[in-house]
Amino acid sequence: MKHAPYRLTPLRLSWALLSSAALAGCAVGPNYVRPSAPLSPTFKEAPGGWSPAAPADTLDRGDWWSLFGDPILNGLEAKVQVSNQNVIAAEAAYREARAVVSADRAQLFPTVNLTGSGTKSGTGGGGKGSGTVITGPGGSTVIAGGSGSSTTTQYRVTADASWAPDIWGRIRRTIEAAKSNAQASATDLAAAQLLAQAELATDYFGLRAADAEIALDQATVTAYQRSLTITQNRYNAGITVRSDVYQAQTQLANAQADLAGQMQTRANFEHAIAVLTGEAPGNFTLAAAPWIGTVPAVPPVVPSAILQRRPDIAGAERRVQAANAQIGVQVAAYYPDITLSGSYGFAASELGHLLSSANSLWSYGGSIAETIFDAGARRAQVNEAKAAHDQAVAKYRETVLEALQDVENQLAATRVLTQQADLRRQASEAADAAEKIFLNQYSSGTVAYTDVVQAQTAAYSARIAVVQTAAQRQTTAVALVQSLGGGWKAGTDPKVSR
Repeated sequence: MKHAPYRLTPLRLSWALLSSAALAGCAVGPNYVRPSAPLSPTFKEAPGGWSPAAPADTLDRGDWWSLFGDPILNGLEAKVQVSNQNVIAAEAAYREARAVVSADRAQLFPTVNLTGSGTKSGTGGGGKGSGTVITGPGGSTVIAGGSGSSTTTQYRVTADASWAPDIWGRIRRTIEAAKSNAQASATDLAAAQLLAQAELATDYFGLRAADAEIALDQATVTAYQRSLTITQNRYNAGITVRSDVYQAQTQLANAQADLAGQMQTRANFEHAIAVLTGEAPGNFTLAAAPWIGTVPAVPPVVPSAILQRRPDIAGAERRVQAANAQIGVQVAAYYPDITLSGSYGFAASELGHLLSSANSLWSYGGSIAETIFDAGARRAQVNEAKAAHDQAVAKYRETVLEALQDVENQLAATRVLTQQADLRRQASEAADAAEKIFLNQYSSGTVAYTDVVQAQTAAYSARIAVVQTAAQRQTTAVALVQSLGGGWKAGTDPKVSR
């Protein structure tokens, strides 16, 4: 039994051409290789040394602010991600970048259009006379009258398809660039969140330090008022001179001015916190509360791989990948553009007979276009893309260097501030003791009031230094968290999505 001969119908031929074109596809241009970075094996300022860096920018950063053990701070941080306008804008930009990826990916598939039409047309003035009915092409009806008049009715429905197969990989390189830009946009979102969270924590600790300084200033004002009373009484009794009263008044007025200044500083921090949490400053109030001075200790061994979790480093690396893909997009312009097209439809003069096979219409074909002369425009565009790639690589390496510097600075500051905190405390205790001694000696008339003023000024400065050092330790811890790209909670190293 003989098999019927295989007939290469137009539909089968179209599919064969499309499949061959798809299978022949290749992506021109260089494949991406992550650029090298000037990483040190350990952080010089780290206690005990940290292990070498490795990519891990997708690790969960966690609620790092909870390390400070302040429930009020925890509640404020929870509002940042949903209410901070910079974070909301970065999230919208990320959604926009993802939409660009979807739009670019759609270019890989054919475009299909469905059109339908119905027309009736005529000629002549429709004068008297007999007419002749003539059947036109496709079943259209033509009535030709003796006076030269005629009418034509035509119904048509057609499905058209066109496809430019991505033989040279231009679309795929475009998608690769768009994906990389979307990933960079995701890191921008992470950076915006981390920045807002760090700013909030810094402002919060600044506010709590202002609260502590306000309490110190209020106690100082009370103490200076007592000193002024003692001095005034001694002057009234003729024991001391008028200049002692003036000195006491000067000290009191300066202390009151310092108190007013700290209240302004606190108000500024409160307004900043309101904006970071998405509220109008006029509607936001943060009451004074006990200052929780917890400073989380850096673990003895923290892998420097966590440095790669910094959003700015991850974003810079993604932009290198996008720039690399753009080289392929420009190289593809050297190759011809191929387009395949086809259509299938029906045309008839009567709507009821429109979908009859006798009235079917079809066509298919292809086209190829190649630029043979452009005065070096394509070469210039390729060189432009290569230069942009080199620029992105340099920016990536500079970002890594600046990040390493940032971490080293914060580690050094952490170590120094820890030492300073003990020394400041010792200095404050000694200054307080000296102040009491000079006050007692002044009351007994053995020292001048100038000695008391100097002792009180030294004691006040030492107390303020203790508060400021404590605040600096906390804000430095926040800066260290930020420089590491988030918290240092343990976790598994997931595969980095590319």
